[in-house]
Amino acid sequence: MILPRRRFIGMTALAGTGMVLSSRFAFAGEALADRKVRIGIVGGRFGASFYFHEHPNCIVEAVSDLRADRRATLQKTYRCQKAYESLDLLLKDRKIDAVFIATGAPDHARHVLAVLNAGKHVLCAVPAAMTLEECALLLETVKRTGLTYMMAETTTYRQNTISVKKMYQEGKFGHIFSAAAEYNHPGLEELFREEGESTWRYGFPPMHYPTHCTAFLIAVTGERITEVSGLGWGDNSPMLKGNPYNNPFWNETAFFKTNRGTPFRVEVNWKGALRSVERGEWRGDKMSFYSAYQEGQQHTIVRSADVTGKDDAGFQHKGATVELYTQPKWWETDMLPQPLRHNSGHDGSHSFITHEFIDALINNRSPEVNIHEALAYTAPGIVAHQSALRGGEYMKVPGFD
Repeated sequence: MILPRRRFIGMTALAGTGMVLSSRFAFAGEALADRKVRIGIVGGRFGASFYFHEHPNCIVEAVSDLRADRRATLQKTYRCQKAYESLDLLLKDRKIDAVFIATGAPDHARHVLAVLNAGKHVLCAVPAAMTLEECALLLETVKRTGLTYMMAETTTYRQNTISVKKMYQEGKFGHIFSAAAEYNHPGLEELFREEGESTWRYGFPPMHYPTHCTAFLIAVTGERITEVSGLGWGDNSPMLKGNPYNNPFWNETAFFKTNRGTPFRVEVNWKGALRSVERGEWRGDKMSFYSAYQEGQQHTIVRSADVTGKDDAGFQHKGATVELYTQPKWWETDMLPQPLRHNSGHDGSHSFITHEFIDALINNRSPEVNIHEALAYTAPGIVAHQSALRGGEYMKVPGFD
């Protein structure tokens, strides 16, 4: 059910940060204590890494996984007595208001549609869909049912992304004239098979998993990706032969253009001499921000300056100042209810995703990563992969707003 809207508390300043947080992120405390969302959680791997049982406005009503051992993991994690052997059975439970879908990527659209058509709100792992047709069907179903959809994109709530959002809102970048992002996850071939059977990851196209990168720009500026040229790299490895996606690539790079004319380079890489990382770069005429290559390291800020310097050839030019940025731990603040103020997966993002979804339902508001944002994050990668298969053909990316 859609729960009644309740006013959120006003602007909240974080001590020592110099930043002001919008009211949508501040926790309303006891004012919401009488509201509860009963959630079902489906998917015993990724689904077990969230904190719905800690949220004061949430009850984990039931869990589900096709495998008994993973159902048991979910029950232990969420201290839940009720478990179902399938999503279909869980959806028949009338006590459940909302469902978290944490199943394999190729099943997301089908599972989300089943949840919405069962009359329940839904939070879904990334990506939202595998095809543009699925994107369109998801949007139509969300509109038809009037239910809440949110995608659990971790990049949107990484600690440095939260900081960059605030810096952008305060105008510190000036004009962002280019951006870049990379998601490197070498060694995924180890997950191609499990107990002798192929998993959904076997040959999965890198650009079908673009959201950890596209969110770095879209979540900050709100612009939309409109065009792309994509390129892929594969080595004719036998490990890629016969995969269900007919994908020949280990790694893919996309050269995007947005509706504001911003160039945006994105790399998703599964194999090679790579650092495992999810990071972004935002370059502005006043300030630029470069994410660290490893969680826990300091990020880098570059500011334009009116100081004169010399390059290595001895030519004078206007210089810039470079400084290290010590990342605030936003999860320690009142952006979250007290029980969730701890570190969590993907650079603290899991507790934020937990709270954003539950709070959106409690306050009858659209979540930050709603269906429009989810498709804006997802669809560009689908088209980028099509472009890569065509040798880099320049292609339009449809909008779903």
